[in-house]
Formats: sequence, structure tokens, C-alpha cells
Amino acid sequence: MTTIRVARPDEIPGLVRYPDDAERNTASSTYLTDLLAKRCTRTDWCLVAEDSDTLIGAVALWTMPGNDVPSDVVLVEAPWDDPEFTVGLALLTEAANLARRLGATEQGHVVDSPAQAPQFQRHPEQRAELLRRAGFAVARDGRRFRWLAGGELPAQDGRLRFRTLTELGPGPFIDLLEALLADTADALLAADVREHGLRKAAELLFEESTEFAHEPQWWEIGYDADGTPAVISLPAHSPAFPVISFVGVAPAHRGKGYSTSVVARGTRILAENGATEIRGDCDAANIAMVKGFERAGYHNFAARMEFSRPL
Repeated sequence: MTTIRVARPDEIPGLVRYPDDAERNTASSTYLTDLLAKRCTRTDWCLVAEDSDTLIGAVALWTMPGNDVPSDVVLVEAPWDDPEFTVGLALLTEAANLARRLGATEQGHVVDSPAQAPQFQRHPEQRAELLRRAGFAVARDGRRFRWLAGGELPAQDGRLRFRTLTELGPGPFIDLLEALLADTADALLAADVREHGLRKAAELLFEESTEFAHEPQWWEIGYDADGTPAVISLPAHSPAFPVISFVGVAPAHRGKGYSTSVVARGTRILAENGATEIRGDCDAANIAMVKGFERAGYHNFAARMEFSRPL
């Protein structure tokens, strides 16, 4: 009989371990140790499935550092050869119940392909089917990009004059986000606009971006030669990496190559502050931003399917 329960201290950080996958075991244990240290999860947010004294599945709740309400699930493991997904469904049901008790109203999960550190999500097709059966739907078909130090920094665009959050305050940033969201190719952002309306979605995007570690002088609006706001750049640090957390080009200034310019700007800010690896994500349908990352010297190292479900 399978039991779903909170992991014991002696089962953390290993949780489920695979005898033939030492690379995955080490990376996942290191990842969970880091999540616990950064308060992205808690020991009582780590659930396991036990059968005959053997751990056969696990899942952990996740949030941005220090938040008390979990937003996602990570480290999802279950017997992937079970066509009924019995253990996986039981784990995700309890993960939903726990998150709901903690105040969450929705839950997300991402599946990166190809499988890689830190989670090494083997069996992507089975994972996607488990998520579908558990009530998740695809929220965004994303692409992941990475820049590594060692070569030249991407060239800066002399056409743009940048002003910082320190100078401007948040108002102009939210105004520009509102203009961007009125015509966005990003599925997640478009869904936020449908749910909250344009202005509220812009305010929420700015508020959520502030959860990433950053300095106010890093965040900038770039102005075109005509004096109007053209781009927004919000470089920051996620719990794991320096990131291009958000960039965008105002609709009135698209088609000028500014998507590359704004990625290059954020890259320089982070690199000048010590970053040797920078990551960024965008919707695969946002062709301009895909090209912007590529032309700024980033490599598309993974696809990221983002899933969500209401609780």
C-alpha cells in the first residue's frame, strides 16, 4: 500500500533516488539543499510516496525566497512506467491540498527539455500526461536562453538614452508595461491581461518582478531619439542565476532592432556587476524576443513547457 506523507529529516535532501542515475541524484539533492537554504521551500513542504518502506515518488512546493504561500511544485518524481499514474496523481493531489491550506489559489510547474540539472526531468511525455490528468494545462511554450562570459559583451545601442528606476520611480515603468501588454505575444502575459485587465496586469507584472533581487539603478527605460519610451530592461537575480527577468519593446518602436538592444543592455548591467552566466526565457511565439536573445549572443539551451492549474 502506498502512503503519501511529509518527508522525514533523514530523507532530505535525497528524497527519491535512482540507483542507475547518480548524476540526477546528486544534482537534485544539491538543488533541494539550496532551496531550503534560500527559503524557497520548507521541510514540511516536501512530500514523499512510500511503498513497503521504499520511497517511490516525491514532490516539493516552491515559492520565491521568503514567501509563505507556495506558487509551484518542483522535484516531481513518480513511477513513470505506470500508465495510470496512480502514485503521481496521489502526490499532486496532496500537493494541491497542502498548497491550498497555505493560501495558494493556483499552482505551476515547468518541464525543461532536454533533461538537465538541477531536476533532470526524465520521461517528458509521461510527465506532461501526468500533469494533464492532474488538472494542469499548458500556460506557455517557452524557450530558455543562456549567455556565458568569456567573449565580448553584446554591443550597446547608441540610439537609446537610458534612465533608471532611481530617477523615474515606478510610475513610468508601469505605464510602459501597460503599453507593452496591450500587444504582447507572450501567452502568460496575455492571460494575465484577460484575467485582470490591462492596467492591473501591468501593476502585477511590476510587483512580481520586484521579487527578484536587484538594485534600483539596474532597472531602466530606454528612450528613442524622439523622446518617447522605447524599451524596458529589468535585469535581476533569481534564486539560482542572474536573469534578464523582463525586457520589452514598446509597440510604437518595434521593427527597429530594439529587442536585441534591450537584451544587450541588461546583459551589460549584470556582467558589470559580476555575472558570468545569465539566463532568460521567452515565449516561443515571441519571435522578436527570440531573435533579440540570439543576436545578443545568447544560446537557446532548452525548451520550457510551463503548466498551471487552479486550486
